[in-house]
Amino acid sequence: MPPRLILNADDFGLTPGINRAIAELHDAGALTSATLMANGPAFDEAVAIARARPTLGIGCHILLVDGTPVSDPSTIPTLLGPDGRNFRSSLAAFALAVLRGHVRAEEIARESLAQIRKLQRAGIRITHVDTHKHTHILSRVACPILKALEQTSIPAIRDPFEPRWSATLSDNPRRALLVRALEPLHRHFQSLPQIAEGRVLTTDGTLGISATGRLNSTTLRNLLNTMPDGLWELVCHPGYNDSDLDAVTTRLRAQRETELHALLDIFAHSSSKPLNPSGLKLIHYGELARRSVVSNI
Repeated sequence: MPPRLILNADDFGLTPGINRAIAELHDAGALTSATLMANGPAFDEAVAIARARPTLGIGCHILLVDGTPVSDPSTIPTLLGPDGRNFRSSLAAFALAVLRGHVRAEEIARESLAQIRKLQRAGIRITHVDTHKHTHILSRVACPILKALEQTSIPAIRDPFEPRWSATLSDNPRRALLVRALEPLHRHFQSLPQIAEGRVLTTDGTLGISATGRLNSTTLRNLLNTMPDGLWELVCHPGYNDSDLDAVTTRLRAQRETELHALLDIFAHSSSKPLNPSGLKLIHYGELARRSVVSNI
């Protein structure tokens, strides 16, 4: 069986330029999935784009850091920063609070459910979830989110860990070392009951995490040429670097257009090349659930 790959764009709903890039990529055959931000400024437009493209898998991009909650802030005080209205702006501050036991699991579950249900009320059939800045790499975050998925019958979650072979191709030695250091956490993630028992599905790992901000055509080709058999997700952040992007907090600006052009270069339909390279099977997370049902019959 050839490798299967999910091409997923994060930050759907953040700006109109990101929404437009995701629509253009999917229409060109260069994107199979996107994760939608329930609290994104361009949420309504993203919903309209998603509903007009039923072949685009849509996940929920759960934010627990660097944004505004969907829940009433008074119901999730341990998730909030000093202003008592917004999440902590720093991933490090959030992780430290989680590890110190200062963030309540029930509040993570409450806010995750609120974001999921906002998408569902908008008519989105959610294929999976992931988290902004991969916060569910921590088991104390993953556990309440997995419980929320079971409550809402969402079948899959991103494996937020990158394999060693992928990290070494990113030309980012510090990230490659971090990937190795996080391997014990990956084993813990895989042993969580919902994952280990197949109640919530996932992949063999996520590619491109170390290459975030550096994912150009050369790096993408190297990833694809090195990819072993298995089921993988490529995480990307395509978009247009425009005035709307200037109005939001993000470190990825010009790099979003670089990723957009890399995906089009490698995957877009044309008369001169196949629909995808190297015999890859391009899928989205919703197809994992369908395959699981078939295999259990």
